[in-house]
Amino acid sequence: MDITIRTIGNSKGVVLPKPVLAQAGLADSDCVTLSIEDGAIVLRKPSSAPRTDWAAAAQAIATAETEELLMSEFANAEDEDLAW
Repeated sequence: MDITIRTIGNSKGVVLPKPVLAQAGLADSDCVTLSIEDGAIVLRKPSSAPRTDWAAAAQAIATAETEELLMSEFANAEDEDLAW
């Protein structure tokens, strides 16, 4: 399939036909990863959506009835050796 590169504002772009997007498992507004491999422009679906399930995890942390630290304490043992 031949596709023409078009001017879009100050950039260039291509229009991907809907059947091509469907074949790749992509839908409107999906985010893709772009890379250049051996002189070819490659679009890939990300392995997972960014920040998937963060809201649910934050809610679980907020409602947990515990005083336990989420991260362990970290030492600043070398701080006194720093020159300011």
